[in-house]
Amino acid sequence: MFDPDQLSVEVVQILDENGNGDERQLAAFSDEWLLRAYREMRRARVIDERLLRMQRQGRIGTYAPFSGQEAAQIGSALALHKDDWIFPSYREVAVCLMHGMPLEQFFHYVQGRLSGKRMPEGVNIFPTQIIIAAQTLHAVGCAWASKLKGESQVSVAYFGDGATSEGDFHEAMNFAAVYNVPVIFFCQNNQYAISVPYRKQTASRTIAQKALAYGMKGVLVDGNDVLAVYETMRQAVEAARRGEGPMLIEALTYRLGPHTTADDPTKYRRPEEVETWRAKDPLRRLRLLLERRGLWTEAQEDALVAQVNDEVTAAYEAAIASKSGSIVDAFDCVYSEAPKLLAEQKDEVMRRKQRSGVR
Repeated sequence: MFDPDQLSVEVVQILDENGNGDERQLAAFSDEWLLRAYREMRRARVIDERLLRMQRQGRIGTYAPFSGQEAAQIGSALALHKDDWIFPSYREVAVCLMHGMPLEQFFHYVQGRLSGKRMPEGVNIFPTQIIIAAQTLHAVGCAWASKLKGESQVSVAYFGDGATSEGDFHEAMNFAAVYNVPVIFFCQNNQYAISVPYRKQTASRTIAQKALAYGMKGVLVDGNDVLAVYETMRQAVEAARRGEGPMLIEALTYRLGPHTTADDPTKYRRPEEVETWRAKDPLRRLRLLLERRGLWTEAQEDALVAQVNDEVTAAYEAAIASKSGSIVDAFDCVYSEAPKLLAEQKDEVMRRKQRSGVR
């Protein structure tokens, strides 16, 4: 049974914003692990900045930036096994890339192609969910299936603080706890649901404490501390894998950019607030630690940034050159065997397509 005393409302932190921490805790992380975490976060930041610029240039569609949230996404993804299941919202680009989604495929997605979210075989990521909090229900269903089948996979639902104001979130939490399924609810509390600040969404001190009402453990972690996020997620995943049920993790972080490229954050938050959070940048604090240990230099930084920029360019050009994706594909994505009426509609579309010459 769940012990209410397990509920944590104090922030779990290992590395502070100046790159300092308890040496005994830091000793648990090898130099190789720290370097990998930093490289993955820096890669994510470069990709995010490039995608934002490409949208402004009209080269991709609407985009939801995630700069500032790299530690929450990379730290949590590092704690997962390859066969664990991820249920992302539209902002979990870094998580999906870490879990095996090819960057070229993401470009298909932001170009509006059906192939954009048809994951390669063996990449356990569900299609991006645009409906707020709906993925929490899907994650619970997948976790329940894993439990019934005797599998070891853990399912993770990623969502923002705004999703906790939706009924789907509460239904998913209740069902997960009642059936004791191996699912992690990972909330990136970036302080805003589009323009609605956290204080106007809930009177609760934390989102993590909401777990108590459903009979599961809730943990509040510094979402800008990749070490603390990883350790918190690792413990949650291992507990779920042992059959100890679900957990709610609230990663306290901040969205440095707009909600999406259709948003103007200057209309609802002050520059001073953004700068306060910029000082807590997850990349900065880990880089400070690496530099003090003699593990990172400016030359390494420049080389990595150049490498990732080349990676983005190559992925974009490959996506543009690809001929994958057609309106006809829409008929093949619902049924394993198409009903007669759907098959007739597909034939009609193909005939019209051939006459018009469109793809």
